[in-house]
Amino acid sequence: MSDFIPSTPIELQIRKIIFEKFNDVDTKFTNDDIFEILKSQGDVNPSWIIDDTESLFNDLCDSGLVRNIAQNFTTIFLKLFDPVEKFHCNSCNHDVYLGTSEERVCPNTSCKSSI
Repeated sequence: MSDFIPSTPIELQIRKIIFEKFNDVDTKFTNDDIFEILKSQGDVNPSWIIDDTESLFNDLCDSGLVRNIAQNFTTIFLKLFDPVEKFHCNSCNHDVYLGTSEERVCPNTSCKSSI
């Protein structure tokens, strides 16, 4: 990745997209779906390709928000474990989105404060 710094951290943008578009435990979605929305509506470096965000999607799986239900080359098919809720982090002053069973810690990698 380049030196591009978004005004809202990419991990928070991804979680917001999941909250707004895919907040149903029965809905299947892919990292490609989210990446296309990011590129069209988000604050993301226009030179990025899907491979530049792979670690972010792996982190979502590791956090317990989503599970990887299938994979085909660079496409990861995902489902939520639990519905996503919106919170506000007073430490970094961003809206954050957490699954109901996730630990109440800000997912912003530069913050990580308790919510």
